[in-house]
Amino acid sequence: MDANDYTILLVDDEPDILEFVGYNLRKEGYRVSTASNGQEALDIARQIHPQLIMLDVMMPRMDGMETCEKIRSTPDLADTMILFLTARSEDYSQIAGFEAGADDYITKPVKIKVLLSRIKALLKRHKHTVEDSGPIIGQGNIRMDPERFLVYIGEASCTLPKKEFELLQLLMSKPERVFTRDEIFNAIWGDDVIVGDRTIDVHIRKLRERIGDEYIKTIKGVGYKFTEA
Repeated sequence: MDANDYTILLVDDEPDILEFVGYNLRKEGYRVSTASNGQEALDIARQIHPQLIMLDVMMPRMDGMETCEKIRSTPDLADTMILFLTARSEDYSQIAGFEAGADDYITKPVKIKVLLSRIKALLKRHKHTVEDSGPIIGQGNIRMDPERFLVYIGEASCTLPKKEFELLQLLMSKPERVFTRDEIFNAIWGDDVIVGDRTIDVHIRKLRERIGDEYIKTIKGVGYKFTEA
């Protein structure tokens, strides 16, 4: 896919950022829409279904973290990539961003060439994610629909946030095989994104809350595996 095949929603309450970053994105050939707060971003995203949403953290009406969580709970936006572009450089803020469902986190100021490179890498991952979505897969009592990010547990169904869906899909791809933390990080977040151990633990905990504790086993000091209940 070419750059003009991608729509990017740029969200920031600073007009200068919207103008500067938006100009450079359009110069690369991307279609760009803008929003100045989280609520406006949600409304626009539901209309245009962008491939990538770039979020600031500190915004009026709804901050970036809450916006990210709401995007991740919206089925129609399940495969949208989310990038935080923010002046908040604290470790806890970055961890919170990844736990909210972000695919990448970049602190301002950033050189535009670096930003464009990270965007290109994210959209490449988006392309592979969409292409790799296949028919319904299942193990035991659980079935997954990759095209709709739906998980069926028996007769019940639920929509999982993107990262939790990808994590379950990875573990279910090889039942009883232990995936190390490094393997999970590289497969779900990419080896160019740095996240802490707590991030994966949080996603595992949330996944267990949704599908039940019995399906995902912890192998202490190593990683996790999927097992049929």
